[in-house]
Amino acid sequence: MREREFWELLEEVFGRSYGRALAHDQRLTKLGGRTVVEALDDGEEPRVVWNVLCDQMDVPDARRWGKDHVAPPLPVDFR
Repeated sequence: MREREFWELLEEVFGRSYGRALAHDQRLTKLGGRTVVEALDDGEEPRVVWNVLCDQMDVPDARRWGKDHVAPPLPVDFR
């Protein structure tokens, strides 16, 4: 997953305003308490950040990838 795809999904799944607010304000416990923006700026894989955010926000798999997106494979070192 590219970072561009991450932001597209964020907007599609959470809505533009709420998604951007989440990205700046929501602390991700599985990523050391960093926000989405901080984790991405630190070089975290966008796919990992997306899954952690969705897990924390209880987004079901059926909604997680939006309408036209296919779930990219997880990095080898995830989990």
